[in-house]
Amino acid sequence: MKIFISSDMEGTAGVVDWDQCMAGGATYPYYTDLLTQEINAAIEGAQAAGATEFLVNDAHSKMANLRPDALAGRASYLSGRYKPMYMMQGLDDSFDAIFLVSYHGSMGSEGSVLSHTYFPLAFAEVTIDGVVAGEAGINSLVARAYGVPIVLVTGDTTTAEETRRFCPDIRAAVVKKSVSRFSAESLHPAAAQELIREEARLAVQDLPTVEPGSGAPVTLAISFRSSDYCELAARIAGVERTGALAARITGTDPLAIYRTFITVVLLCRGLVE
Repeated sequence: MKIFISSDMEGTAGVVDWDQCMAGGATYPYYTDLLTQEINAAIEGAQAAGATEFLVNDAHSKMANLRPDALAGRASYLSGRYKPMYMMQGLDDSFDAIFLVSYHGSMGSEGSVLSHTYFPLAFAEVTIDGVVAGEAGINSLVARAYGVPIVLVTGDTTTAEETRRFCPDIRAAVVKKSVSRFSAESLHPAAAQELIREEARLAVQDLPTVEPGSGAPVTLAISFRSSDYCELAARIAGVERTGALAARITGTDPLAIYRTFITVVLLCRGLVE
């Protein structure tokens, strides 16, 4: 049994500040170690239910946050920037399930700790068919395209709620409760890891079967923070500008919609990088 793990960092128990999860921060090494332990807890839980193969896609910031030799389960490690499929790079229909570890709430959420949606300088809100979508919801388009179920998400309460909008039967390991965008009440790391381990075990034990999803119309709408980002996005084939600060991507192929969205992300990032 083969598990794809997309790992972010803002959803790790104890993380509440950018300094804790950005390279160069004084406490960054400590919190990347906590993140690694949460990823390993998910792997160990899946192993207990029979999973044997793992790919960890490092999807946070510059996407090179983990020590490969510290990963459990002899997991393969996919790292580095400018991946064509970004947070879902490496996924295909050979996988049996997807874990989203240390995810966070959307920019459109109410106070989820360190909330943002892919690129906070550009995106104020993203919706899919009118429903506010965080990174988990956007990434579910790729899961839908390949017919691989997202069965576990870890992070705060808001993240769990937002992910369930798109994956109603997902198991969630809620390791902290946000107080504001920069504060949260977190479980002790050992308790957080125990919870993740158990939820991962149950998620794999009760693995659902899904079919690849395509054919139904999908609309991904983006609200931008400024008109220059919106204008830039509208230059991309498949992106329709619908207002001074709004654009949308529509179609029947969820993978194509995701790829177009990622092109928007990378082009907008190019304005500041």
